[in-house]
Amino acid sequence: MNVPVRQTSTLAVVSLVSGILGWTLLPFLGSLVAIVTGHMARKEIRQDPALDGDSMAIIGLVLGWVVVIGTVLAILAFVLFFGGLAWLSTR
Repeated sequence: MNVPVRQTSTLAVVSLVSGILGWTLLPFLGSLVAIVTGHMARKEIRQDPALDGDSMAIIGLVLGWVVVIGTVLAILAFVLFFGGLAWLSTR
């Protein structure tokens, strides 16, 4: 009885590693790569039942999106804070 061996998607591994890099060494770039490769990996895994690694792709996606959303919110807070200070200083 031979059990078919499931292979891990390379894109899922890249997504997970990029998501981790997005939190450490390459904050925005790593996160964007994690998001793109995570979506590509999930599509690849859905199309080929012999591939595994959906959980790695999802973790990479979550890590990537958290950093991107956090960055956007931080920039928004920065602009609103200093824009508010500038507005107050002109009064």
